[in-house]
Amino acid sequence: MSQPPINALAQRLRHELPTLALFDDAANREVYAYDNSKRRGVPDLVALAESHAEVEIIVRHCHELAVPLIARGRGSNTTGASIAASGGLVLSLERMQRILHIVPGDRYAQVEAGVLNGDLNQTLQQHGLCWAPDPTSAPYSSIGGNLACNAGGPRTVKYGAARDNLLALRGVDGRGRGFRCGAAVSKLSTGFDLARLLVGSEGTLAVITEATLLLTPLAEAKRGMRALFDSVESAASAVARIMAQPVRPCALEFMDSAALGLVRSRGVDLPVGAAALLLIEVDGRAVELADQCQAIQKAADGAGLIEFQIASDDTALAGLWAARRALSPALRELAPTKVNEDVVVPVSRLPDLVRSVVDFGRQAGITVVCFGHAGNGNLHVNLMFDGADPRQAEAAEHCLNQVFDRVIELGGMLSGEHGIGLAKRDFMQRALDPVTLDLMRRIKAEFDPKGILNPGKLLPPAIA
Repeated sequence: MSQPPINALAQRLRHELPTLALFDDAANREVYAYDNSKRRGVPDLVALAESHAEVEIIVRHCHELAVPLIARGRGSNTTGASIAASGGLVLSLERMQRILHIVPGDRYAQVEAGVLNGDLNQTLQQHGLCWAPDPTSAPYSSIGGNLACNAGGPRTVKYGAARDNLLALRGVDGRGRGFRCGAAVSKLSTGFDLARLLVGSEGTLAVITEATLLLTPLAEAKRGMRALFDSVESAASAVARIMAQPVRPCALEFMDSAALGLVRSRGVDLPVGAAALLLIEVDGRAVELADQCQAIQKAADGAGLIEFQIASDDTALAGLWAARRALSPALRELAPTKVNEDVVVPVSRLPDLVRSVVDFGRQAGITVVCFGHAGNGNLHVNLMFDGADPRQAEAAEHCLNQVFDRVIELGGMLSGEHGIGLAKRDFMQRALDPVTLDLMRRIKAEFDPKGILNPGKLLPPAIA
C-alpha cells in the first residue's frame, strides 16, 4: 500500500533537507493553526525554511505529491489567508530574515521575505530612509506578508501601499520553479509586470522569497492636526475637501463617535458634542509645514466643524497616534464578536458610505464602529455583536451584506489593504465580473497548475 501524500512528503523532505526544521507533532501544528482572523485550520506538517533554495525543493515536492502548501510570515492578517483550511503543509518564512543589500544612492533595499517591517525601518533610519508602508502590525508583520496582502497603513495616502513601493521580486511558482521579476530601476517597460501582479495575490500564485523595495527619504519634519466635527457626515465631507486641494497630507485618519468613546476611555480629552474626528499629518521641509497646515485647516473649515487644533509638539502628536493604534484591540470592550472589513470607495463617495453604514447599523440594532484611512477612502467598518446570540449574528450578516452592496454601488471594492483570504472570498462574485474572475483563475492555473498554493483562498470556486 502506498504512503499517504503527507507522509511521503515528510519522508522526502527529511531525506533531501536533513537540517530543515520540520514538525508533525500536535503542539507545533497547533501553533501554526491560527492567524489574526481568529480562524483555525490545523496543518498536517510545518516547515520553517531558511533559504530560497529550500523553498524551491519544498514546493517542488508538494507539487509532485499534490499536497496543499500555505506560505506565511507572522500570521498578522485578518482574513484567514494564512491558515491551513484543508490541512497540508504550512511553509513559514519567519527564519528568512536577512537584509541582503541596502543601496542608499539608488534608494532600494533587497530583503528576504521574513524580515519584519519594523526591523527594516529601524535599520534604514541610519541612512535617512524608510520603506513607506506602515500597517498597524508593522512591528511584527513580515515584508513578505505585507506584499502578499498589499498592506498599506495611514501614510499610504501620500506614499502608497506595498505595491507602489516595490521594484522586484524573487519567488517560487507552484511547480517549484524559482524566478525573478522586476529590477532595481525606477523605470521599466520590459514585458509583463509580474512583480506587481504577485502583490496582493495572497500566496495563491507563488511563494515570495525576496523583495527589492523602493525606499523613501525620511521627512525633515512633520506636524499633526486634529479636526473635530458634530457628525460623521460633516467629517467625511471635510475629507473630500481636504483631498481635493493641492496639499496632500501624509496621513488622514477618520474616527466616528463610537471610536471617540474608546479614545476618551484612554484619557484623551475631547470636547463635548464631538461626534467624529480627523487625525491629519503633513510632512516635508520644516519651513513649509506652517503653510501646509494653513491649507489643510482652510479645507477642513466648513459645516459641522467644532474645533481644529495643531499639535503643539511631537509628544502631543504621538499621543494622538497611540490612541488611533489602540482602537482595534479596544473594540473587544464593546462586544465579544467583531467583524472587521476594510472596504474602500472613491474619496468623493466617502460621505455617502459613512451615512449608509450608520443607517445599516441602526437598522440592524448592532454597534458599528468606523475608523480608518479616510484619505484613501479606505474605511474600517467594525460590526460589534454577540456571536452566541443567533438574532445578533443574523443581523450582523445582513448588515455586512448591505455594506458590501453599497460599497460596490459607490464604485468601491471589498478590501483596501487586508485582502480577501477566506473572509471575503465568497463576495468576490459581486465585486468582479465573470470574465475578470475567469482571467484570474487562468492566471492562477498557469502559475500553479495543480492548485496547491493556498487553495480555497481569494478566488471563489468556479460555477459549473
